[in-house]
Amino acid sequence: MPTNRVFTGILLRLLAALSLSVMFALAKIAEQRGAHLVEIVFWRQAAMLPVVVAVVMAGPGLGSLRTDKPRAHFWRMIVGLSGMCLNFLTVTILPLAEATTFGFSVPIFATILSALFLSEPVGRHRWAAVTVGFLGVLVVLQPGSSHVPLAGAAVALSGAVLTASVAILIRQLGATERATTTVFWFALSSLVPMGIALPFFFTGHDWGTWGLMAATGLAGGIGQLALTGALRAAPVAVVLPMDYSSLIWATILGWLLFGTLPTPWTWIGAPIVIASGLYIVWREQRLARAARTEAATVG
Repeated sequence: MPTNRVFTGILLRLLAALSLSVMFALAKIAEQRGAHLVEIVFWRQAAMLPVVVAVVMAGPGLGSLRTDKPRAHFWRMIVGLSGMCLNFLTVTILPLAEATTFGFSVPIFATILSALFLSEPVGRHRWAAVTVGFLGVLVVLQPGSSHVPLAGAAVALSGAVLTASVAILIRQLGATERATTTVFWFALSSLVPMGIALPFFFTGHDWGTWGLMAATGLAGGIGQLALTGALRAAPVAVVLPMDYSSLIWATILGWLLFGTLPTPWTWIGAPIVIASGLYIVWREQRLARAARTEAATVG
């Protein structure tokens, strides 16, 4: 793969990490100014939809949005929307750095779920990485202390489980569906339940709060596009480690906007969780390369 493509992929993934960190920070400010979680998620999805449509029209065309798997898209919406709500709720009740660190446990849960539901082989190396990752989570959580509220940790880890579940569902959909098709139907279909709920939580806001919610949607749209573009430009093993730069942005934004800094336990536990996730990704890529090499040799 050309070096410039790899460099582009890395830059796009770094942009995605920054954009999504900004999105969560803006959502946290909007919530503090009186915006309800339902409002934030609704406008985030509403703002993302035209961006996705524009990308589809510029690329494969509107005809690519036809699908023969409405039920699969429905369940992807239910799980994805639930996970998104929990992730937004997490950043409203926890400091940004701690919320981001718990999000790094997604590869750990994805490994477990792939073994349970996709019957993918998970050897002792990855199970060891999963165990180490959970130890890192415990270091951050510090059970029995007031360092992180248990309710906040429960919400954060539940969000991570659902986000990992979405990865499994997308992997299944990806066998027949384009990425843009999956993103479009998620954005569109999620507006139905959120639109039904919106009148019950809708309140008046000043222009600043409306602007924050609009900016949340814009940042989320940029993040989604950058995530997709990064995977088109470079291999997963190259770009995925860039996600962990979001801890840097979360720390900076938490300090500048909310006057909070990660505790020493977070600085100790976060690298353990990150190392676990990176090892799982590296191991999967190594096994995939070995399988391709063996298939080519047999062929």
